[in-house]
Amino acid sequence: MKILYVNWVDYLDPEGRGGGVSLYQRNLMRALSGVAGVEASFLACGTSYDPLRPNPRWEVMRHGPRQDRQRRFDLVNSGTLAPGHASFGQATQVSHPATEAVFFDFLARTGPYDVIHFNNLEGIPVDVLRLKDRFPASRLVLSLHNYYPFCPQVNFWQDEARNCVDDEQGRRCVTCLPQSWNPAQIRAGHGLAYRMKVLGIPPDSWVFRQTFRVIFGLGRRLGRLRGQRKRQTLLAGSRQADAALALAGMAFVKRRAAMVQQRINTHCDLVLCVSDRVRQIALREGVRPEKAVTNYIGTVEAQNYAAAPERGPILRPDGTVKLAYFGYMRRDKGFYFLLDALEALPDADLCRLHLVVAARRGAAEVMARLAALAPRLAGFEHQDGYGHGDLDRLLADVGVGLLPVMWEDNLPQVAIELHARRIPLLCSDLGGARELGNSPAFVFRAGDVGAFGGRIRAILSGEIGAEDYWRAAIVPETMSAHVEKLLALYRG
Repeated sequence: MKILYVNWVDYLDPEGRGGGVSLYQRNLMRALSGVAGVEASFLACGTSYDPLRPNPRWEVMRHGPRQDRQRRFDLVNSGTLAPGHASFGQATQVSHPATEAVFFDFLARTGPYDVIHFNNLEGIPVDVLRLKDRFPASRLVLSLHNYYPFCPQVNFWQDEARNCVDDEQGRRCVTCLPQSWNPAQIRAGHGLAYRMKVLGIPPDSWVFRQTFRVIFGLGRRLGRLRGQRKRQTLLAGSRQADAALALAGMAFVKRRAAMVQQRINTHCDLVLCVSDRVRQIALREGVRPEKAVTNYIGTVEAQNYAAAPERGPILRPDGTVKLAYFGYMRRDKGFYFLLDALEALPDADLCRLHLVVAARRGAAEVMARLAALAPRLAGFEHQDGYGHGDLDRLLADVGVGLLPVMWEDNLPQVAIELHARRIPLLCSDLGGARELGNSPAFVFRAGDVGAFGGRIRAILSGEIGAEDYWRAAIVPETMSAHVEKLLALYRG
């Protein structure tokens, strides 16, 4: 079986982009390399730009680790910028004939492929899904690691502030981003990065970091000004502004129709949803039910589940509980909410909580709030980011993991990492993380400080314990089991 995987960024990207999807793709490629009769290749699209040869083309990956170089390819100068924010609202997300021609040429020259699996559609026009017209024998699969086909902002995170439940016929999409990126600047930045990496200047070098700090720092400032002016104009409330907003909104309605009805439903054989909640949202947005299949991702961390010792009661003998927050100090991930919720707890509860935070340092005001909170806690530890080698040490005596996400987070890798170490998860009711434990006792309404506090008090009082979490919990999927299921789905 010959398989092609497509994503917007190389899974061995030297800049470390792509988050959990890149980690998953890396693990998947490694697992498939040991399966007899399977040959897997990978194509990255949307981040490599060559200012010296600006037309779209494909090539063997020229930068990054030499590992897997013979099966990693790059679509250079894609007409669709990646990630999704870089081409927000642009027609090239739907169609760009020159890019499509290069993609089809790649398939013809390196295929035929039995399966073509898109782990994202960012970085490439969705019209490439028409490949079924040219290669009808190829099975076409799309995974929903985010909501890009339905939401131009990718994660239904409206105005970078709240979960989006109504786009008002695209009107809210028009003014959704607080900053507006200049595509030419993004392309120039990608082009400079491409040339520097090809010349052997690594992304972790001082020259590389400083160059892009200046370029994108200036771009963000200019982008905020452009975004603010655009929003002010469109939200002015005049009859002319309302008409312009409605007209611009229709472009996003048409984008969704082109993505879902005209391409995904017409051409994809399977749409793999990484949680049941993702499948519910996919159906809500128009994906045909017979195509949408829940398929939890595999992870190398899952192998720890069987070997992990029972952790015993959540409550320590001294009546305290140790909580862990791992990930990013971001509003959408629920970190700002977590600070609000902890600050609102009475001292009688807060002084019984130990907290470990493993996340890159946030803004000065966030770090100041953490510093003010620390003396009120039974214990506090912050690590400035973490690697997989740090997990066992940091989580050794943790009683509860915190997943307070404020958006429909598909299924965070960190949730699986904690769950696989037999750590119960206290989750918001958004996204797929709560499906791991399947325990309503460990779920609170997203953004509800009182509901979060109620769950903490229930844990501290012994009203709920580890047994309530594990009673209906699912066993996390190892990579080997995931590969078996994936290959079965590929065979149809």
